[in-house]
Amino acid sequence: METLSMLAQGFSVAMSFQNILAALAGGILGLIVGAMPGIGSLAGCALLLPLTFHFDPTTAIIMLGSIYYANMFGGAFSAILINIPGDAPAIMTALDGFAMTKKGHPGKALFISNYSSFVGGLIGMVILVFLGPALASFGLNFGPSEMTMLMLVAMTSISWLVGENPITGIIASCLGMMISTLGVDIVSGQIRYNFGSIWLLGGINFIPLVIGFIGMTQLFDLVKQDMSGEKMSYVDAKIRFRDTLLTKDELKRATRPSITAGLMGTFVGFLPGAGATAASFLAYAAEKKISNGKTLVPLGEGAIEGLAASESANNGAAAGAFGPLLALGIPGSGTTAVLLGGLMMWGLNPGPMLFSTNPDFAWGLIASLFISNILSLAISLGCIPWLQKIVRVPIGVMIPSILMICFIGAYSTSNSMFGVVIMLIGGFLGYIFSKCGLPTAPLLLAFVLSSTLETNLRRAFLTSHGNIAVFLERPITDVFLVIFLIMVLVPVGRAIYKKAKSNK
Repeated sequence: METLSMLAQGFSVAMSFQNILAALAGGILGLIVGAMPGIGSLAGCALLLPLTFHFDPTTAIIMLGSIYYANMFGGAFSAILINIPGDAPAIMTALDGFAMTKKGHPGKALFISNYSSFVGGLIGMVILVFLGPALASFGLNFGPSEMTMLMLVAMTSISWLVGENPITGIIASCLGMMISTLGVDIVSGQIRYNFGSIWLLGGINFIPLVIGFIGMTQLFDLVKQDMSGEKMSYVDAKIRFRDTLLTKDELKRATRPSITAGLMGTFVGFLPGAGATAASFLAYAAEKKISNGKTLVPLGEGAIEGLAASESANNGAAAGAFGPLLALGIPGSGTTAVLLGGLMMWGLNPGPMLFSTNPDFAWGLIASLFISNILSLAISLGCIPWLQKIVRVPIGVMIPSILMICFIGAYSTSNSMFGVVIMLIGGFLGYIFSKCGLPTAPLLLAFVLSSTLETNLRRAFLTSHGNIAVFLERPITDVFLVIFLIMVLVPVGRAIYKKAKSNK
């Protein structure tokens, strides 16, 4: 009851006129920032931080928190409509979201995305209210060895995440891991694989790479269609708002994965350094295992379940990331690190004492997340009739528009042409991948996760002086090790069994 009374007190703070306006402004800016490839929540919060310098600390952090949260809604817009993820967590959204658009259901895909984002965020916020400090403390049990095993399980799942052939997934994953090693070693500080180029000292930026592999590849396909005189099947689709609404069966198919992915995403959000991208990927991989041929449409080809799992997980993680930030003063992602800097700038010290020394601020921020969730849903649903008209733009207009978006997004990450060069190389490689039947999602996800895997693996060996037993000494690592062995051995055993059965 005390928790509910404190939450009610937080709502009295968050419902003030200026704080409502701050949440609304943050929601609109977050949706715009999320939908624009190359910016994302981290850069968006960093760029907009100076706007809040003259605000009251509570109002300022409510606005920044709303930007961060609404960004998870907005990242799905460009991923669904033009197959260019607005931010890293939206990679998995593009797999099924854009497939639905190509089948003539862009509005329905946007509706599912918004609904699942709302459900996942709501789950994360409820857990944050009642279990935030406890789960944040549990997240501290994830040291280098635990994070290594978690990432190892995730990396193993990538191999057969897309398609039925794990060999192509393994090849793509290995290439993604190789690309991630370019630049300065984050543990020792040594330069590696830069081939004498100063541009590669900082490694390969993810945003230009993903824009190239997904956006430019999509552009090449559009150019090919335009030159051959083909028409996109979804361009002439008649757009009516009532067609975007879900049937009872579709709502049921979206609700179950939204709940399970929201729970998983919230847990991942509480882990320092994991982030919404890892949450989205893990939830999608889990959904693929859970459904396993039970969906009307296979995941990756326009499945409601895949789209719902991805969007619910990243919003759950966004809400969960506030747990370690407020309860322990530990940012769970790059964006919450920016928020932590803002808190300290305003003289607030997040940690166990924050809820007793500044209860109005702590509970006001948590309450504002509920308000931001509702505002983001309302704004997103209101935009659907206009957003889905993008797919009716003729190919001749769509091609230069997508090209401009790709160039702006790639250039904005580094303010140099190096990002554009990476994008063009990524587009060329992505086109080769599509022609050779190699999936791009495993490469991109391996690129994102391998840095976390490498960092924690190296730290685990440093703390144990190279003793591999460090991965066997703690209960959490033992559980992940069992999961890892099951994931590796079960498909192999199944293949051997099928081969032996066919030889009889």
